[in-house]
Amino acid sequence: MLTGEDFKNGQVLLIDKPLNWTSFQVVNKLRWNIRQKFGMGKIKVGHAGTLDPLATGLLIICTGNFTKKIDEYQAQVKEYTGEITLGATTPSFDLETEVDETFPIDHITNDLVHKTAQQFVGNIEQIPPMFSAIKMAGVRMYDLARQGKTREITARKINIESFEITNISLPKIQFKIVCSKGTYIRSLAYDFGKAINSGGHLSQLRRTKIGNFSVNDSLKPQAYIDAYLS
Repeated sequence: MLTGEDFKNGQVLLIDKPLNWTSFQVVNKLRWNIRQKFGMGKIKVGHAGTLDPLATGLLIICTGNFTKKIDEYQAQVKEYTGEITLGATTPSFDLETEVDETFPIDHITNDLVHKTAQQFVGNIEQIPPMFSAIKMAGVRMYDLARQGKTREITARKINIESFEITNISLPKIQFKIVCSKGTYIRSLAYDFGKAINSGGHLSQLRRTKIGNFSVNDSLKPQAYIDAYLS
């Protein structure tokens, strides 16, 4: 059984983040339960890569001395599965905000979907969404976006190792993507819709891998607490 000293020396916890939880909420819940279980005043706990509230899947949580490994884990290649809904855009590029514009999809064929996906494979430039945690002049972009304010965001170089279309049932398409650190799948969904001469937004997202870590080896926060901290 793990001890408080084990958590101080460093543990890597593989957590399956539930829908509508923030990554920060997962960290807070685990930190609080570790402190309560072992009577600690404080302990370092952090995550290696934010997942949006509307995304689920693998979150690497580091404790104690292993928080020094966070940058190393964040830099690893990620794998995601998800769904893009074509024919409509939203300001947040996902379901956080309402549809603001609709577009025709009559011209979209299965062949066009597959060919468009391949346009994004390799080294590309991507503009992160306004609804993101990026800071500009000390302010989070999503805070400005929710106030109706906009700022110009510089494009970033990312790498898409693979972009596989796994199912097409228009207006929805399912995908699996392997990509570099810093990739915004929401932006990819928006850019995909634009490239296919329609609109698009992300309607589902699940992170399945970070490097060699798999969501198949993870536990939901409460399941981890029940197993190791109760």
